[in-house]
Amino acid sequence: MLVYQKPRAHRVSTGKTYERMTILQATELCKQVSSADGTLTILDDINLSLNTGEAVAVIGPSGSGKSTLLALLAGLDSPTSGEIQLLDQPLHSLDEDGRAAVRAGQVGFVFQSFQLLPGLTALENVMLPLELSSIDDARSRAQQQLTQVGLSAREKHLPAQLSGGEQQRVALARAFVTQPKILFADEPTGNLDRATGDAVVELMFTMRAENDCALVLVTHDQRLAEQCDRVLNMQEGQLH
Repeated sequence: MLVYQKPRAHRVSTGKTYERMTILQATELCKQVSSADGTLTILDDINLSLNTGEAVAVIGPSGSGKSTLLALLAGLDSPTSGEIQLLDQPLHSLDEDGRAAVRAGQVGFVFQSFQLLPGLTALENVMLPLELSSIDDARSRAQQQLTQVGLSAREKHLPAQLSGGEQQRVALARAFVTQPKILFADEPTGNLDRATGDAVVELMFTMRAENDCALVLVTHDQRLAEQCDRVLNMQEGQLH
């Protein structure tokens, strides 16, 4: 299953030693859907573990099941069978509200399509997860995150007034503003040109290291994947 391994990239040294513990565990995970031709198996017998602070990339061709796997691991969807333990909570046995409660304040997301709310300013988009988690000082904390991603001058702009790279930097600020324990990233550079994508990736890995945040990265870009600690290859719904 493991096809590539290298030393952790972009790790910021703090002089402290941390005990690594399992933050995510998927066991015999299966996802099936009904179709006109019968039952379609999207994921079959997936086993995966992730430790605190570790970065794992999942690569593979389009349609291989990468994004479906990420959605299951993050509790955005439910498996047909199998078990998922995220942050010591059994996602597979929780309803949608229960899974949302596990994610609140502890899980960050970065998507290919940015997923910013179009009617909210950059600042308001970054404030949103703090407000949903009833965290104090949402405005000041969101402003600090926008400053960190170089967008303090754009806090009052709507997403439509920002470039693609700026929108993804807002998405990064939103993802890290709660200081999550784990980040799920689905093709984070898919809608960006190479130079802009490289800058966003550098920022994402730097922020991840500073937060000692675990990462599950779905990508078709081998060059990006190799910046992670491990690279797993998905083919036709199975990890190899």
